[in-house]
Amino acid sequence: MSKVFEVAKEAALAGGALLKSRVGKIKSVDYKSAYNLVTDVDKASEELIIATIKAAFPEDSFLAEEGGVTHGKAAGSGGHSPVRRWIIDPLDGTTNYTHSYPFFCVSIAAEEDGVVTHGVIFNPMSGELFRAIKGQGAFLNDEPIHVSKCTSLDNGLLATGFPPDTVNNIYNNMDSFKHITNVCHGVRRDGSAALDLSFVACGRLDGFWERKLSAWDVAAGALIVEEAGGKVSNLEAGPLDMMSGHILATNGSIHQQVVEALTTANSH
Repeated sequence: MSKVFEVAKEAALAGGALLKSRVGKIKSVDYKSAYNLVTDVDKASEELIIATIKAAFPEDSFLAEEGGVTHGKAAGSGGHSPVRRWIIDPLDGTTNYTHSYPFFCVSIAAEEDGVVTHGVIFNPMSGELFRAIKGQGAFLNDEPIHVSKCTSLDNGLLATGFPPDTVNNIYNNMDSFKHITNVCHGVRRDGSAALDLSFVACGRLDGFWERKLSAWDVAAGALIVEEAGGKVSNLEAGPLDMMSGHILATNGSIHQQVVEALTTANSH
């Protein structure tokens, strides 16, 4: 196993252990915007994760939810030595966490030359660690995982999410939620995009879509879905742009059906 993966796993387990130990013991809750929460636990988890990674890779760069962008520098001398960038969500599901609702995780991805090569997502409450290395498949606690075999949207179980400010946000997702709920088995709203993507990867969900996420919400999960045999795109089936935050991930078989359903919903 690669050193990058081992460090990502170590950092995710450390951050997850901290989250679990602090459930119900939050000391402060602040607002990054009128509806967007951040707690002292988010910040402590991020500091621990970054410190763990820096101990092994001191020259790497970071894109993290609470700390923003930290630039590293190319290691070594001579030749091409790309800067690795770590994309980190130290607590995906902060609103859940503030209510002690046990659906949250740590998400860590490593990117080189603009390509995500490693992804680790850890749910400390269930002890489930989802992970993938590009080209090497996807795993849950070291067992290989694969997307579902569902071939029809009307038999599918999907998940989605909503922006914090649904009242004022033009991407509030309400029309899509209503329409797709009516054409499938059901749509879940769990409050953690990273775990929703993990559940697509292991076949618990057949698809997931959401608008206006951030790179740290989707970087690791998108790789894990693809390595599990699924498909990831924007909402129109084009290439995923992590910075735009519009994502659709499915088992592949129902991908175009979901694209068409989303198009129908947005045309009303």
